Amino acid sequence: MIEFRSVSKRFPDGTLAVQDFSLVLPSHKTTVLVGSSGSGKTTLLRMINRMVDPTSGSVAIDGEDIATLPPVKLRRGIGYVMQNSGLLPHRTVLDNVATVPLLRGTPKRQARADALVLLDTVGLDRALADRYPGQLSGGQQQRVGVARGLAVDPNILLMDEPFGAVDPIVRAELQQELVRLQKDLDKTVVFVTHDIEEAFLLGDQIVILREGGRIAQVGSPADLLARPADDFVASFVGADRGRRVLHVERHGAEDVVVDSDGRLAGVLNGNPAEGDR
Repeated sequence: MIEFRSVSKRFPDGTLAVQDFSLVLPSHKTTVLVGSSGSGKTTLLRMINRMVDPTSGSVAIDGEDIATLPPVKLRRGIGYVMQNSGLLPHRTVLDNVATVPLLRGTPKRQARADALVLLDTVGLDRALADRYPGQLSGGQQQRVGVARGLAVDPNILLMDEPFGAVDPIVRAELQQELVRLQKDLDKTVVFVTHDIEEAFLLGDQIVILREGGRIAQVGSPADLLARPADDFVASFVGADRGRRVLHVERHGAEDVVVDSDGRLAGVLNGNPAEGDR
């Protein structure tokens, strides 16, 4: 369990990135921090592995204040996946995945064998193991980044807009892959995005942030859609424009679900009763 306790962060230039933020992030669930630029979401994420230390307040993991832990040791036990993968360009895919286990003292043969298994886990062909990051597509690089984040079997996986730099089709594939991985691996995931659609797809708990890291509302996707706390939240999730009001239309032999703008939201498996359309 991750707990933020009245955390604030003011940077040396005077920017107040986070103001008096308190929240519990439940174990074995995906918490998504979502907000526009300047909402402090990445700052909050980086407080968890001490890449950023709070100006005031504290962060605890399982009740232990992480300020008492050496930053390097803490980081080596937490998975971290960033945008643009952050892979080391001069190392092969396999060696990128094995980097942190090697730093922690795992024998090289074992670390590389485990890295091959992780390639399977994230859906990458083992034939890519000896390639370099520059020889991979953007989606493949992100999968390697996820494998590297899982390499020490962390309880906590931090993901900072990891799919933001790939095209929409690859992004959708990676999102579904993360949903599958979370079902299989049952990690405590903290995910940062500016995309509310991505947040709704991935999040068990969603935190909508205002500027300065202030909480606008916390809840499940259903909670936020059914009971937005105020006009800001309603606008953010699209409830104020009726954008998420869905209805069923018949197209040929299929019943499809569309939103109020006429955009496809899904296809029904089986035909609803006439009165339901």
